[in-house]
Amino acid sequence: MARKPSRPAHGPSQRQLRVAEEIRHILAGVLMRGELRDPALAGVSVTISEVRISPDLKNATVFALPLAGAHVEEVLKGLGRSAPYLRAQVAHALQLRFAPTLTFVKDKSFDEAD
Repeated sequence: MARKPSRPAHGPSQRQLRVAEEIRHILAGVLMRGELRDPALAGVSVTISEVRISPDLKNATVFALPLAGAHVEEVLKGLGRSAPYLRAQVAHALQLRFAPTLTFVKDKSFDEAD
């Protein structure tokens, strides 16, 4: 007799979705206020379109894209350098046991929409 999986394989849980959306709001707020001092992010407006978090809530993939898609690689590297600060901001705002590690990737959904 086959074992039933402990968690459905059809998508993220409600908790994952809720925490991911909270992280998205926190990151968007930090970026909107211009708190980051990285030169690659100076004067650049960045859109955080989605956050996907692992089932254990320890790793988060952040889909980001600079406005108008200019200098994408530089901006993503700047966000990567700022990840420890952003992680601290997320940890301060959320009451989780562990602050998730943030990984920034290019959001390709706008390309696919075209």
